[in-house]
Amino acid sequence: MVTWKEVENAEPEFAGRVRALFDAHTNKVIATLRADGSPRVSGIEAAFTEGELVFGSMPDARKGADLHRDPRFAMHSPSPDPPDPKSWAGDAKIAGRAVPAGAVQGGPDGEQFRADITEVVLTRLNEAADRLVIESWRPGVGLRRVERT
Repeated sequence: MVTWKEVENAEPEFAGRVRALFDAHTNKVIATLRADGSPRVSGIEAAFTEGELVFGSMPDARKGADLHRDPRFAMHSPSPDPPDPKSWAGDAKIAGRAVPAGAVQGGPDGEQFRADITEVVLTRLNEAADRLVIESWRPGVGLRRVERT
């Protein structure tokens, strides 16, 4: 299992930029797989806690049922439109497998999950704002960077 702490240890500067994007706003979007294999997207709150990316599901929610049937997920950070493209910090995505972690503590009823991370991606513009920069990290592969026009 790959935790958020392992991403931070492997690439601290990259992980810091990704986390800043995720922490910038409360609501994120998670994609799960329905029983027929089609995607489902849902709003979600997530947090980085004690070296883990954790998130929850309300009782009887389809998102939780999806994750129990097929734990693969992709989560997208908030990405507000900037007034100037050069000021866009980018957006981030984390993919992996949801690992059940028991009942939600200290909040509404629900189930908590922690992420077994398989990929972290940060997409942004270069300094001139004329190319898309895609940085991705995977366990066993490390950090890669690609620029596209």
